[in-house]
Order: sequence, then structure tokens, then C-alpha cells
Amino acid sequence: MKNLTKITTFSLLGLSDHPPTMNGLFVFFLLIYLMTLTINLLIFFLVLNDYHLHNPMYFFLGNLAFLDMSYSSVTAPRMLFDLVTKSQTITLPACTAQVFFFLCFTSSELFLLSAMSYDRYVAICHPLHYTQIMSWRVCAHMASLVWVLSCAISLIHTLFFHRLSFCGPFSIHNFFCDLPHLFQITCTDPFINIVAIFIAGASFGLGAFLLTFLPYVHIFSTILKIRTKTGKRKAFSTCPSHIAVVFIFYGSLVFIYLVPNSSNMYKINKLFSVTYALINPLLNPLIYSLRNKDLIEALMRTYYYIKLITK
Repeated sequence: MKNLTKITTFSLLGLSDHPPTMNGLFVFFLLIYLMTLTINLLIFFLVLNDYHLHNPMYFFLGNLAFLDMSYSSVTAPRMLFDLVTKSQTITLPACTAQVFFFLCFTSSELFLLSAMSYDRYVAICHPLHYTQIMSWRVCAHMASLVWVLSCAISLIHTLFFHRLSFCGPFSIHNFFCDLPHLFQITCTDPFINIVAIFIAGASFGLGAFLLTFLPYVHIFSTILKIRTKTGKRKAFSTCPSHIAVVFIFYGSLVFIYLVPNSSNMYKINKLFSVTYALINPLLNPLIYSLRNKDLIEALMRTYYYIKLITK
């Protein structure tokens, strides 16, 4: 049995090994990645520079935009590079870095969605006390907890990853280094790693899901009590789309990390990996911001300001 430190490279099998298909995938995912960066960077810039958006709701939305840019940048550049060069090798340090940062950003998104859900709950169910409950100090503490807890969880799983040894084959049936796929090629029993994932999923994952979902139950209950149709429609307008994002994200994670993998599920696994690693960072800003009147107005103000100073 070889020691993990002696292994220098792995082979990423990617989404396809058919050259014409790879070229088409490159164009498609390049557009997806560029759109993800552009839209999220725009939201982050607007939240940072427009004082009308300096409130808790947009503070968390700005964090989500930064997170989605970082999240997609862990996997997309490497995948695009492999599709262009037809290179499939990845070094152990690069693979370890992908494991750490991907887990960190995945965990961060789980907790951040919970914080955003709680913010909406307070805004709709307790509007008179919103500014007192969601003070800047509370928001800063919540955001700090999101990032610190996520990095700690990721570090633990990455350290557990280093206990694994690999003795061949070194082919990873995915387009990036993800723990479930690495477990399939290790010659060390990954029981401890799998138990750690289930414990994290049962505690932090389930806890984050409940903290995200339960506030929406209270929100729906409050909305149903609104007497005016206009008020009810306004409050209800974005909730279903937000819940759809949550279920797509959690559903993909559950399938990848908690459903046992087998060789006949490689294609389905890759589909879910694409969904939560590449598609979700694009869906988030579209769903959370597309119908947001304040963001659209901030965008128009920025446009007219740039137009004015460039005359």
C-alpha cells in the first residue's frame, strides 16, 4: 500500500472524452461561468457602493454574491482548462485545495441561506422590530459565524482526507476533486471519513436546512393573514423561488454526499455535481435579484452616474 504523500497526480475523467462534445461543453460552461462572475460581481459592486442598499438584506445578498463567485471559481476554471487542453491530470496539492475550498464554500452557502431566511422572517413577521433585531452588529456576528464555522468544518474533512492512501487506479469520475469520488479510489477504508460526513450532514446540514426552511413556514403563515391582495402578492412574490433554490441545492448535496455511489450512477452524479457546483451559483443571483426593485433602481442610478461622468 502506498502512502498518500507519494502520490503526485490524479486523473479527472471530466464530463466527456469525445472531442466535439468537449468543445461544445467548453463554450457552454464558459458562458455559464462568465455570466456567473458578471452578475454576481455586479450585485456585489452595487451593494458595496450604493448607500440605498446598505441594510441587512443586501448585506447578506452581497455576501452570497461574493460566495457564488468564489464557489464557481473553485471548479470552473480547472474544468475549462481541461476541456481546452484535453489534459486530465491534477496534482495532489491542487486536489487538496479543491477539497478544502469547495467544502468551505458549500458549507458557507448552507449557513448563509439560513441567515438570509431568518432575515426575511424578521422583516415580514416582525417588521416593527426589524431594525432592533437585525442590527449591524448582529449581521456582522452572523456573517462571521458563517465563515468561521464553514472553514472549521472544511478543515476537519480535509485533514481526514489526508489519512487516506491511494494505490491505483487514480481516475476520478468527475470534473473536480470531490470527497465521495475520492473515496471510490482509495485503498484505505474511508469509514471514518464517511462517518464524519454523515455526522456533519445530520448535525450542521440538517440544522442549517431547518433554520432555512422553518422561517419560511412562519412567513407563509404570516402572508396568509394579510388581508389586502396587493400586500399578499408583494410579500409572496419571491418566496417560492427562494425555496426552489434551497431544495435544488440541498437535493443535489444529499444525492452526492449521502446516497451511496456505484459505477452505474456516474452520469447522474456528474449531473448533480454540475447543478450544485456550476448552475446554482448562476441561479442564486437571478432568482434573488431579478425581480428586486431596489437592485434594479440601484443599477439604473449607477448607469446614469457612469453616463454622466463619461460625457
